[in-house]
Amino acid sequence: MKNTAKLFKILTALFLVAIGVLIGKTFFNSTGDQLIPMPNSMRYKTATVSDSTATKPEIFNGKILVVKNGQSIQKAVEKASPGDIVRVFPGTYHETVYIDKDHISLQGIVQNGSWPILDGEKKLNDAILYSGDRISVENFKIMRYKGNAIMGQAGNNFIIRNNWIIDTGVYGIFPQYGKNGLIEHNVLSGIEDAAIYVGMCDNVDVLHNEVFNNVAGIEIENSRHCLVENNYSHDNTGGILIFVTPGLPIKTTFDVIVRNNFVVNNNHENFGAPGSTVSTIPPGTGILIMAADDVIIENNIISNNDTGGIIITDLENGDPKANDPNVEGNPDRVIILDNLMYENGNHPIGELKALMLANLKTKAPDIFAYGGGVGSTILDKNKYRTFGLSAFGIPSISDTQDVPTMMLPQLVAPRSVSKEQLGELTYFGICAGCHAMGSRLIGVDTEIIQAIYAGNPEGIVDYISNPKNLREDYPEMPPQNYLTEEAKIAVAEYLLKLKN
Repeated sequence: MKNTAKLFKILTALFLVAIGVLIGKTFFNSTGDQLIPMPNSMRYKTATVSDSTATKPEIFNGKILVVKNGQSIQKAVEKASPGDIVRVFPGTYHETVYIDKDHISLQGIVQNGSWPILDGEKKLNDAILYSGDRISVENFKIMRYKGNAIMGQAGNNFIIRNNWIIDTGVYGIFPQYGKNGLIEHNVLSGIEDAAIYVGMCDNVDVLHNEVFNNVAGIEIENSRHCLVENNYSHDNTGGILIFVTPGLPIKTTFDVIVRNNFVVNNNHENFGAPGSTVSTIPPGTGILIMAADDVIIENNIISNNDTGGIIITDLENGDPKANDPNVEGNPDRVIILDNLMYENGNHPIGELKALMLANLKTKAPDIFAYGGGVGSTILDKNKYRTFGLSAFGIPSISDTQDVPTMMLPQLVAPRSVSKEQLGELTYFGICAGCHAMGSRLIGVDTEIIQAIYAGNPEGIVDYISNPKNLREDYPEMPPQNYLTEEAKIAVAEYLLKLKN
């Protein structure tokens, strides 16, 4: 009876999660503005009244700039000042919007079921690029771009909410090198890399989203202090990925909580760019942890993922081509708490299938751990079919409910940059999402760029201003004409001097 009551409790909680996701997708009215202080990393304690403070409502003193069908969103952004709202009414807009100012809200207006639509017509690369602080983007339908739907470039305190994103190329929502962000109530489909890709960020909540028919549903890469909660990740190649990609300037992923999610039927064929990191993800992957530390998996429903429900691996086995001496490639201190898992591993493929056959098994386990790593624990190993968990101990915690958010209680300062730091910030915020040292991402390996343009930063400037797709096995790089000439030469010089 005790176990039955416990199972009923879990199912009831997750049923309420499902209702919340449905309501969020239907009404798209969540505010999500209450920020509660996060306990110190991995310090799970009981919250008290003094630990919790709500952010005071902000008095609006800006202007509202209205954009209607047939007008330009970008022109309105150019007229906007910090604190203003650019309000976009229903219609179809064929443009790229770049926001390089602080505290701009880009707000779609939905009237009688009609949305503002950004349509790239498979001609434009990006829908929305932002580099400012305190940027919010909400209530848009974005489709048919070649590169990204919404990409953040070193912008802090961001909110990306209530958007429908379909077939936008490489990434759907892609904040890079940002701190203190919220991604919630978005629906994304048809993305050839990651639908939601949090790259080199800190203190980000990913909540109440639905991701399906993508290569990767939700990806936390080289990021720290992230919460992935109440999402519905289904029918992707891989549902939720938490890992380290070598060759990037940020070398770690740690302190990530994955809880109260549905991770279901992630068996889609892999249509990622050949040679890219995600192209190696086997169909049927529920949750993948690769080389990330201090990851907690709690209270998820993980089912019908044909290769495995939870796969934990190191870089040596997960990405054997990786070559970064500054990355410690083992997943350490992974914690698996209560989860509901069933019908995973029924049809494993590749190396996992071969390993199972070598152990006289035709099915893969719910939880599979392979390679190095220390300090990992599991609350009840007997609840699941497992492989490779013999060294897992018993965790010292039973839940993470005292950690309601990973966002910080106060806004963090905008990134300021000196002339000497301009090249580094531009590389971190723009280039590193596609170019890594010794690893293939979406773009050419940084070492190859260094070999081609050795002693010739001006050649890089010419290329990023007017790129030509010279390699059939790589997607076309978008022009970076919004960058100042000073930023272009600074990032070119920084890139040529970069070492792992």
